Parts: sequence; C-alpha cells; structure tokens
Amino acid sequence: MAVGGAEATEDGPGAVTTLDPDRDLMAVREIAEARRAIVTEIGKRIVGQADVIDHLLIALFARGHCLFVGVPGLAKTLLIQTLSDVLDLAFGRIQFTPDLMPSDITGTDVLEEDRATGRRVFRFVAGPIFANVILADEVNRTPPKTQAALLQSMQEYRVSAGGNTYELPLPFLVFATQNPIEQEGTYPLPEAQLDRFMFQVDVSYPTRDEEIQIVNQMTTAYQPNLRKVLSPERILDLQQLVLCVPAAPHVVQYAVALCRSTRPGEPSAPDFIKKYVSWGAGPRASQYLVLAAKARAILSGRYAASTEDVKTLAMPILVHRVLPNFHAEADGLSARKLVAELVSTIKPA
Repeated sequence: MAVGGAEATEDGPGAVTTLDPDRDLMAVREIAEARRAIVTEIGKRIVGQADVIDHLLIALFARGHCLFVGVPGLAKTLLIQTLSDVLDLAFGRIQFTPDLMPSDITGTDVLEEDRATGRRVFRFVAGPIFANVILADEVNRTPPKTQAALLQSMQEYRVSAGGNTYELPLPFLVFATQNPIEQEGTYPLPEAQLDRFMFQVDVSYPTRDEEIQIVNQMTTAYQPNLRKVLSPERILDLQQLVLCVPAAPHVVQYAVALCRSTRPGEPSAPDFIKKYVSWGAGPRASQYLVLAAKARAILSGRYAASTEDVKTLAMPILVHRVLPNFHAEADGLSARKLVAELVSTIKPA
C-alpha cells in the first residue's frame, strides 16, 4: 500500500505493518498539512470547538465512530455536515424520533411487478445508512430497538435485510448527536451501542466572544465557499496508514493498564474504582486508545504514538464506558470525575 510516497511493509503472515521513518516522513508531513487544511475549511463555517474538531478528525482517520453530547443549538449537526462537504463524502442524515423503525434506517424490500412478464418480485430499497458519513441526529430520542439497527453497520460495515446482506460504502463513519439524558423524551443508549463509539465528546457552550461571532455570522448572508480537501479513496489510504504507525510496548501497556483499572473486579484497580464503579471498559476500549493515539500522532506530524497521546484521549474514550454505582451517585461522583481521577492515578510504566 502506497500513500503519498509511503509504503507499508509486512515481515510475514500476521506481522504488524510498520512505518519506515526515513521513507515515510514526507507522507506524515502531508497528512499533517491535510489536517490543517481541513481545520481551516471547517473554521469557515464553525466558530470555536477546537477540541471537538480534533476528536472528530482523530475518529475519522482511526476508523472510529463518534458520539457528541450537548444541548440543542450548539452546531453539532452543522459540524458533521461541514466535514462531509470538505471531504467530498456522501452524507446521510437520520433524524431519530420515537416512531422511527429499524427499516427506516437500513432499508426494506418492496414488492414490484415486472411489466414485461407480469411477475412480482422483491426489490431492496436502500435506507439512508448507505452513505459514507452518517449523522444519527438525536440518537437517544428513539427507543433502544431502533437504536440497535446501527449495531451491525458500525461494527461490520454491512446491513442485513430480508435475508440478504448488503455492503456499505467505504469509508463509513457514524457521527451521532445525543441530548443530555435529563431532557424530556430521551432514552439511554444501551451499553452495547455505547461501546461501538470510539469517543464520547461533550460539546459545551461557546465563549461570549465566540457567541457574538456566531450570531453575526448566522444572521447575515454569509455563505463560505468550502474547498474539497480529500477524496474518499484518499481517506481510505490514510486510514490504512494510521494502522502502520508504531506504538511502543510501553505505550500499549499503558493503554491496557488504564482500561483494566476501570474494572472494579480487577485486583490492580484503585480502591475508589472498586467502591464507586459497577463495571468498566472492555478490551475494545484498549484497542481504541491505541488506534486513536496513532491517529493523533500522525495528524500532529509525528510517526510514533506516545503515552501522552493515550493520556490525552483517555477521557473521551473511557467516560461512556465507566458506569458509576449508587455509591458514586450518593457522593456526587460522575463518570467524568472518576475517569479524571483514574488518569491522574495510573502512571505510564
């Protein structure tokens, strides 16, 4: 696989592909420049939210799905729409409502009559899930049965309907928005669904100056022209290149240690985890920590993941995988506070 002068190598069956720093330094620089170009184009339409955009791009290149949590009106939908415009990706928007059915997402078979022969046959009509970037808008406003319609597509990049399986276009990424669960008419996402998301990103209110800029921008005829930065084929190449970024053994061990320490039944878990957590992150979280660290490194122009990358990304990867128990609720401890304490407690080897 060659990407902008970079070529992945393999030493044998099942061997881990790695980057040759001398040969691939130019490719890493090119990817970092592409990131800057994407951020610039998004900034023409989105004000602020730098951390949110960073997590969005890391998830994109690490093949991870992303869950954005915030009250309505914070430009979550506009951000994802802008990303698909900048990257020239097919965009599908699904508005989740209480009456939405699974077939409204995946598609369904319809009975049609062949005018030439008079025979009736079933034809599959693809749903909005058949796109590169899926915006699952207000995903927690529909019951769990419909939320679960996303599970297969997020994990396997395919959809089963009417006894047949259909491949989804690649790259395929689900970016879901979620209203805080305290709001009216919301359903908590099942744990299996939450675990499919690489990141949970909390979208906060803008600063005063940012809000003034937003109001000035959105109440005028301002219509920025967005430049296309990457093609779908190029994104697939860059996603493959991320897999080739090396992660030293101590980096992987740190990621695994963080995840294992969230489990109250683990002997090495801190006492506060054993006291306040019902259950913690599974092995998928360890994989996501390493993958996201690799993506963060290469997007920053570095060709090796570090423990600092893992530490920086621990919060959005672990926060929705740590379930506080009633003792934590009684003491006013949220999952975010517990993960923050854990990250400060567990040190790299």
